[in-house]
Amino acid sequence: MQLHILGICGTFMAGIALLAKEMGWVVTGSDTHVYPPMSSHLQEQGIAIFEGYDDLSQFSPQPQWVVIGNAMKRGNPCVEYVLDKGLAYISGPQWLAENVLSGRHVLAVAGTHGKTTVTSLLSWIAEYAGLNPGFLIGGVAKNFKTSARLGSHPFFVIEADEYDTAFFDKRSKFIHYHPRTLILNNLEFDHADIFPDLNAIKLQFSYLLRTVPSAGLVICPKEDKNLQAVLSQGCWTTVEYTGVDSNWQAALIKSDASRFTVSYKNCKKGEIDWNLLGRHNVSNALAAIVAANHIGIEPSRAIAALNQFQGLKRRLEIYKRINQITLYDDFAHHPTAIASTLAGLRQHVGKERILVILQCGTHTMRSGAYSETLGPSLQDADKVWVIRPNPDWGIEQYTKTASVPVKVYDSSATLIQDLAKEAKPHDHIVTMSNSGAATLHEQLIHALSIK
Repeated sequence: MQLHILGICGTFMAGIALLAKEMGWVVTGSDTHVYPPMSSHLQEQGIAIFEGYDDLSQFSPQPQWVVIGNAMKRGNPCVEYVLDKGLAYISGPQWLAENVLSGRHVLAVAGTHGKTTVTSLLSWIAEYAGLNPGFLIGGVAKNFKTSARLGSHPFFVIEADEYDTAFFDKRSKFIHYHPRTLILNNLEFDHADIFPDLNAIKLQFSYLLRTVPSAGLVICPKEDKNLQAVLSQGCWTTVEYTGVDSNWQAALIKSDASRFTVSYKNCKKGEIDWNLLGRHNVSNALAAIVAANHIGIEPSRAIAALNQFQGLKRRLEIYKRINQITLYDDFAHHPTAIASTLAGLRQHVGKERILVILQCGTHTMRSGAYSETLGPSLQDADKVWVIRPNPDWGIEQYTKTASVPVKVYDSSATLIQDLAKEAKPHDHIVTMSNSGAATLHEQLIHALSIK
């Protein structure tokens, strides 16, 4: 049986590819944005990838199923070929629901921020507890050799994205998953290319709540007003809150949030001491611990697991130290995520300089939704270098409210040259991008090495 995946290098579709491969399918695929870590991850698994959608030989031999990613649109040569030839096609979420999730206890992680991190944390806790969970993570967790696997019944942990399913199915992906344990991290406006406003996203989250059984569990932070508004529209499941004025709380021991205690009903359950930074990761840990508790894993054991969590690629990942300068890679693309990441790093490094390379490319950023919040989100940096988008949608207007120096560059090569001249020992250079940044990293390492 052969499965051909259009848009295979997206983190979700790559996970589908890995699961199908493990089930014994012959898996191939194509994409236009082929870059690490997903492209190399797939190739290591022996999955052939075609570059682009013009070469229709990718359908020879004819696959039994074509999985069509949500980035695919009518007019795409491969999409038109599939429709014209009458090939069997399906969306990724539907394929997953029918072939993997059916009959399993699904633990889903939804929200605007932190989905990948919490999915990784929860998967690792269940692994540490000996449950051998299945999982699909929208990134690469360093505790695992793969971003997706079938695991053993009954537990499957999945990153539950609110983005739409496919050009022929405009429901959010997570509607297909039917979770029994549901984590709602937070809720803000995002995905301006498919949602006209925040209320449209809230509606999809309210639909998601309708799919959770009454015998299940919903977990969310008590202080998130947008999630509270969604819950008020109807929830038939027990809700367990985390954070302020709730049963599950954390207290910082170190200001950078790398060490903190966890308590339930004012009873201390343990202490986490790890290499993750920022208060947002404290919230992520709490959510994972509560979800693990729902499937029978004691908080003390979950905490022990988190103390051995190694982090994720592209989540404030240190990829190089050179000339006493530390280089980080981070997948930040929303002002809230940028601010929380930089705040955690600032608490960690103290007065040492934080220099940021910012590459903005999301539909929501281009829509103007963050025009008032991007600048303030950079306040914990010392200086910021921005790569001008192509086409430019007025990036200077977004950063003019920043309280730190910001310079916009037309050329990444020139940016790297100037940054390398500026950098000095004990600096921390963070590349924040929602796309592949490997080329920027290579240029920066080279420029610093010859300095």
